[in-house]
Amino acid sequence: MKKRILSGMRPTGKLHLGNYVGALENWVNLQGEYENFHLVADWHTLTTNLDTSGLQENTIEMVIDWLAAGIDPEQSPIFVQSQIKEHAELYLIFSMLVTVPRLERNPTVKEQARDLGTESNIIFGHLGYPILQAADILLYKAHLVPVGEDQLPHVELTREIARKFNKTYDDVLRVPSGKVTDFARLPGLDGNKMSKSLGNTILLSDSPEVIGKKVMRAVTDPQKIRRNDPGRPEVCNVFTYYKKFCPHRVAEVDAACRSGELGCVEDKRNFAACLTKYLEPFREKRVQLEKNIDDIKDIIADGNRRAGEVAAQTMHEVYQAMNLD
Repeated sequence: MKKRILSGMRPTGKLHLGNYVGALENWVNLQGEYENFHLVADWHTLTTNLDTSGLQENTIEMVIDWLAAGIDPEQSPIFVQSQIKEHAELYLIFSMLVTVPRLERNPTVKEQARDLGTESNIIFGHLGYPILQAADILLYKAHLVPVGEDQLPHVELTREIARKFNKTYDDVLRVPSGKVTDFARLPGLDGNKMSKSLGNTILLSDSPEVIGKKVMRAVTDPQKIRRNDPGRPEVCNVFTYYKKFCPHRVAEVDAACRSGELGCVEDKRNFAACLTKYLEPFREKRVQLEKNIDDIKDIIADGNRRAGEVAAQTMHEVYQAMNLD
């Protein structure tokens, strides 16, 4: 039997290169080797943003990107968290197993609260969202959870909860492991973390014209002012992108940049053309998917049904272990 993986994203609309490199590409590559379940984590969006006006549209846009990138819904069910009520049930039970000080030590939550300016006034849902994340994972008895390095503390908390439940009641829940991606982080155009809120992203669905304009804004080596100045590729964002999306050009660009033969403007134009070609199959598939939104909704509905069957079985076992059934 294949090992099972649970992975998900908050539905924030169209995805950017960082989402692809840090998660989506890995999901696609894991298909066939593992049994994959893919979660649209809509409840998780409420922990930092109560505005739900665009949630449905953002869900559809994100799922289209998943499919265009190569997620096969026949192999890998795609489902929406809020449509599987067992997530909330298991979250409630798990909240009885974790102390507040344990949640307050989570470095990822502390970093998010600091970024949002809510350190001294954090809402309960945000503080406790790692518990909901644990419910997401353990509900499907995942063996592995593909994550970036910054998410490993959540996986460790999930492991703690599973072990505590099993010790307190019965050996029902599988203790999962984190599976860190090799290229988990891609900087934004300005060198900071790639984020839509910072306006430093390139979307997978951007047109060639938009890609060209965005790449021209990318931060390069601040010491390379003129074309003939010797450059330092190791501090250049564009060179970082080359290593992922145009690896066959890396050695050539490295040498030409260091010698001063290659100027930043020309380098950016070359990379924009290379990235455009790399994303061309994705854009073509996305255009076709956008013409059949009802098919996208059917894919989600089917995923909800299949995930719901697994979730219901797990909750049946949980209730039996707790003498609640």
